[in-house]
Amino acid sequence: MTETQGSSPSRRSLIGWGGAGLALGAAAAGGAVAMTRTGDDVDPTAADVGAAVGFHGTNQAGIATPVQDRLHFAAFDVTTTDRAEFVRLLKDWTEAARRMTAGKAVGEGAYGGLAEAPPDDTGEALGLKPSRLTLTVGFGPSLFAKFDLADRRPDALVDLPTFAGDALDAARSNGDLCVQACADDPQVAVHAIRNLARIGMGKVVIRWSQLGFGKTSSTTPDAQTPRNLMGFKDGTRNIAGTETDRLKKFVWVGEKDVKENSAWMVGGSYLVARRIRMHIETWDRTSLQEQEDIFGRDKGEGAPVGKAKERDEPFLKAMKPDAHVRLAHPDSNHGATILRRGYSFTDGTDGLGRLEAGLFFLAYQRDVREGFIRVQRNLASDALNEYIQHVGSAVFAVPPGVRDKDDWWGRTLFSKEA
Repeated sequence: MTETQGSSPSRRSLIGWGGAGLALGAAAAGGAVAMTRTGDDVDPTAADVGAAVGFHGTNQAGIATPVQDRLHFAAFDVTTTDRAEFVRLLKDWTEAARRMTAGKAVGEGAYGGLAEAPPDDTGEALGLKPSRLTLTVGFGPSLFAKFDLADRRPDALVDLPTFAGDALDAARSNGDLCVQACADDPQVAVHAIRNLARIGMGKVVIRWSQLGFGKTSSTTPDAQTPRNLMGFKDGTRNIAGTETDRLKKFVWVGEKDVKENSAWMVGGSYLVARRIRMHIETWDRTSLQEQEDIFGRDKGEGAPVGKAKERDEPFLKAMKPDAHVRLAHPDSNHGATILRRGYSFTDGTDGLGRLEAGLFFLAYQRDVREGFIRVQRNLASDALNEYIQHVGSAVFAVPPGVRDKDDWWGRTLFSKEA
């Protein structure tokens, strides 16, 4: 935790799902004009259209892309030992992703094919708009113990150390690879993960997954800053998708960052995923003054202590020494800066009458050692730790984007098969 318009809404947008239908319908009705992506450039005007995000580019979509409202994140373990079979899967996944992000069905579709065979697509996204679906793939450290990849593991893809207060559940941590599906319609995101898992049957298996809602960070300049489940604005100073200089400095892996064995990561990034449980019942009984002292911002405007506006430059020394904003700020971490794309989650109750809720934290950076690890170590004394607990964790190397119709996820890594 650190810091749409159209003509006729669809039937589903009017009915809604999970309380989001009307807003999503208005977003989706704008049609299927693709959002422009050229390298790491993002067209901010297309962020409100809710149509399709271009799949091809120098970098993968779903990182600097304007943050969508819904998430389905899945970590997979690889079960096949056949390298060629795994490469075939990556190519099949790429083609399916290319179609789904454009609002098309997988393969020959959900109906109309051979009646005696299962359809290529599961069908629950039929009639729905693309909803700005993005699919982003990453490779975990454990993948490099397979397929003779050990010598191609980047130095920056380190196993995360144990941090103060960690209570990690192994069943909700790690993974050989991941897929991040973001969309403005939750059913579109779920459909994407479901179909990739179906295509991967017999070759990969889902290790764990997480649904998310209500983005808790924005990559769109001047957009209203989202709030987390504690009611505070989160991500005020986040990197914007249009800040190409900051993206190059803090997010995208450059040629100077890699050795010859890891040159395949140029144009990629590193992702840290953390499932953070919030003890919201305890938080809800905490005084407003204490809540604001803990964060270092006021709850209404989101202004830093002693300031009037949310985006005013914080005066860190005016905050308590253990204030979250003070400890997480780049000035307190030798300039360390990460791009956040987190989401809130609620997963029922914990069996003791308390909500199983919190933040699914997603952060992209050029080097995990200089980004998340540095910041998280500095948060050891964070006053917020009394109210949160990290219960799931994973780290992934996110390869560069799929350049064109002949390219595929992971091609630069599996270069023998390119």
